[in-house]
Amino acid sequence: MKKTFHKLFLGAVGVTALSWSTVGATAESGAPLQLARNDVANTASLQRGARNYVNYCSGCHSAKYVRYSRLAEDLLLTEKQVTDNLMFSGERIHDTIKIAMRPEDASHWFGTTPPDLSLIARSRGTDYIYSFLKSFYLDPSRPTGTNNLILPGTSMPHVLWELQGLQRAVYDGQSDAEHNAVHKKFKEFELAKQGSLSPQEYDQFVRDTVNFLDYIAEPMQIERKNLGMRVLAFLIVFFLFAYFLKKEFWKDVK
Repeated sequence: MKKTFHKLFLGAVGVTALSWSTVGATAESGAPLQLARNDVANTASLQRGARNYVNYCSGCHSAKYVRYSRLAEDLLLTEKQVTDNLMFSGERIHDTIKIAMRPEDASHWFGTTPPDLSLIARSRGTDYIYSFLKSFYLDPSRPTGTNNLILPGTSMPHVLWELQGLQRAVYDGQSDAEHNAVHKKFKEFELAKQGSLSPQEYDQFVRDTVNFLDYIAEPMQIERKNLGMRVLAFLIVFFLFAYFLKKEFWKDVK
């Protein structure tokens, strides 16, 4: 009976883990997501990501739940380094990351107000953001001249085009004569114009940016994980003591 229960428990855990591992494998559009493989414990990557964010994202996107002082502490930066290199819109080190653009202006220019990015990594997932930033392609039918495979019809322009370059989406088409239609399936991206970064350098740029967004979505996550490991270690030791104490108390009971 105990063996059967043990097998059922392990099977349930395995199925649950498998289901969690497949969550977010595809975007709403059906396009497959690429794995970000970011590491919030990599301080150098977080520093580069903070630089990328303030130079390319903070003009339109706020991070109103994040304070510059917290960045200085967690990213091992001095307050002067933060003030000189990261604070383009704040006045004091304890200010949050805001933008000067008014919501009504943003709505007029882009058709919608750009979202705050404080929790975007928890809302969408790092794989989604990583794939989104790598999936812009030329589309003359769009007002910005580009579209996105992960989020078709996005109002966000390809602000990183000078770094990545411009790419075309290549499709495999299948003709449906019965319904007089052609079904297209995405095949790959084809570089139309080289950017200032190589594909490998742009990949690292995006990975660092995603890493920073993952960090600001939960600055405590490294401490939380470390605390979780200590709690699990305590529970294991406590279980061993309780188990052997129980055996000692019940050793004379037949």
